[in-house]
Amino acid sequence: MNQALKVFKFGGASIKDAAAIKNVASILQDYKDQKLLIVVSAMGKSTNALEGIVNAHTAQDGKAFELLEQLKQEHFGIMAELFEEENEVFAQVNDTFVEIEWVIEEDPQHEDYDYLYDQIVSVGELVSSRIVAAYLAKSELPTEWLDARDVIITDNLYREGWVLWEETLPRAQKHALPKLEKGGFVLTQGFIGSTSENFTTTLGREGSDYTAAIFSYCLDAKSMTIWKDVPGVLTADPRLFDNVTKLDRMSYREAIEMTYYGAKVIHPKTIKPLQNKTIPLHVKSFIDPQGSGTFISAEVEDIYPPMVTVEQKQAVLYISTRDFSFVAEQHLSQLFSLIAKYRLQVNMMQNTAISFVVCVNDIDDRVHKFKENIKEEFKVLIDRDLELITVRHYQKEMLNNLRKGKIVILEDRVKNTIQMVLKKVPMIERKEN
Repeated sequence: MNQALKVFKFGGASIKDAAAIKNVASILQDYKDQKLLIVVSAMGKSTNALEGIVNAHTAQDGKAFELLEQLKQEHFGIMAELFEEENEVFAQVNDTFVEIEWVIEEDPQHEDYDYLYDQIVSVGELVSSRIVAAYLAKSELPTEWLDARDVIITDNLYREGWVLWEETLPRAQKHALPKLEKGGFVLTQGFIGSTSENFTTTLGREGSDYTAAIFSYCLDAKSMTIWKDVPGVLTADPRLFDNVTKLDRMSYREAIEMTYYGAKVIHPKTIKPLQNKTIPLHVKSFIDPQGSGTFISAEVEDIYPPMVTVEQKQAVLYISTRDFSFVAEQHLSQLFSLIAKYRLQVNMMQNTAISFVVCVNDIDDRVHKFKENIKEEFKVLIDRDLELITVRHYQKEMLNNLRKGKIVILEDRVKNTIQMVLKKVPMIERKEN
């Protein structure tokens, strides 16, 4: 056996149904003699469905159990295509869904929403990992299931737990390494971790890439591979732009910049743990597994084509003091403390003598809570339904095209990068004579 560990991550799209899971097993046949740790996300749109259950339970609208039953039947339908009735995975999956039933049987009013979210939504990864591990074993790919919560320890910040590396590193050695040394694959969950008190946490939406990087770092992996439905890292989202090209190679630095500015192909926290140990990252296609993909490493590429990322659901907050005093250091300290408290992701900011302008992701009711907390001392105006476009290695003609039909709300330029917060110009209908 090749003793150099590789870490693979398969996202929700790659295991969305029975055919997709069979495709993953087919890909893994080429690696059956290698030491491999596999990280999987929840299946398809399961996370969205589980978020619906959380919201229904919180609202107490009577739909939580109905939505849960619908999600269970979808999973059992997929399993019916993969396994015989007597396979133990049916009982394992059923028992895992029961954990949600226990939560939604209780009154939610005394519970913190973020805590409830993590206890319910984390079940998506637990269920998918059981199903995929069982199917790999059935496909003569011996696979051991590992609970990621036994390894990844976080603080008590639910929905976006921060990894406690000093606690996580020895747990990876204790729980993952012995399973890997037995031979065969080890399969675990992305996105989830645990507090030191054994309460489930999550690492932030789309956090499975980050999970794979955590395991790669802790276990000194030779390489990490993310399997996507695109051929590699592209210069822009092909659903939004024409003439998109694949990047064959990227430096860690460029990858960090792209993910920070909103490139969806890799989770923003993924690159740094890999860079710290010079672990190369491959981004490959599960649709075309023989394709070259994109190779990300310490090697620096000096020249890149223009690269565009687009973030929807942006809000710009115009904040000013009620007494017309300057927005000074003490004000900024107060504002940033609350920005951290409500976990507002700041994408751009500007300030003048008497105002502070900040562009953030408009998620849930976080912006509203932030405004309510500061409204006694500050005036706050909010402009919503905006988009943030970031262009790396930009060209003037490209920028003009991106601005067409839109109003520029904010603009900021640094070396090689321009960011623009844009608002669509409403269409004015011509009055008939």
